[in-house]
Amino acid sequence: QVQLVESGGGLVQPGGSLRLSCAASGTRFTPDVMGWYRQAPGKQRELVAFVTNGGAIDYADSVKDRFTISRIDAKNTVYLQMNSLNTEDTAVYFCNAKRAITPTYDYWGQGNQVTVSS
Repeated sequence: QVQLVESGGGLVQPGGSLRLSCAASGTRFTPDVMGWYRQAPGKQRELVAFVTNGGAIDYADSVKDRFTISRIDAKNTVYLQMNSLNTEDTAVYFCNAKRAITPTYDYWGQGNQVTVSS
């Protein structure tokens, strides 16, 4: 059973920064893709950013040039550096780890609240 443990959320003022971390444990099989999603109140969960084990990266348009995703495969850990935060970034952020080849899996972290408010 893969477990994803997240940390780093909290309250920050507009224009501030936060860094989220997510560590996957319970498997020796590296995820193909690790990513971050978020869900704001009353809205659907949306993809924020992902990084593959080949180094491919993509971002939602709303966070490009402000957020940076990175990954350390040796630790099965993914980070999300969030800069220039604004109130629209307020949401619960979820880490995700997927593997498409045997053994396949698709796991979620517990969610981490990020609140941007003055």
